[in-house]
Amino acid sequence: MLGLSDPSILLAYLLSICGALLCVSYGVINWNKDSGSDGGDKK
Repeated sequence: MLGLSDPSILLAYLLSICGALLCVSYGVINWNKDSGSDGGDKK
C-alpha cells in the first residue's frame, strides 16, 4: 500500500508532510507581521 515496503519511502512521505506543516505554520505565524523599515506601505 502506497509503496511503503521500504523504510526510506516512509521517511520521504513523513519528511514531505512535516515540511508542508512547517511551511504552513510559518505562514500563519508571520501572516500580519509588520514589515518594519524596509518599505512597508508605499503611498
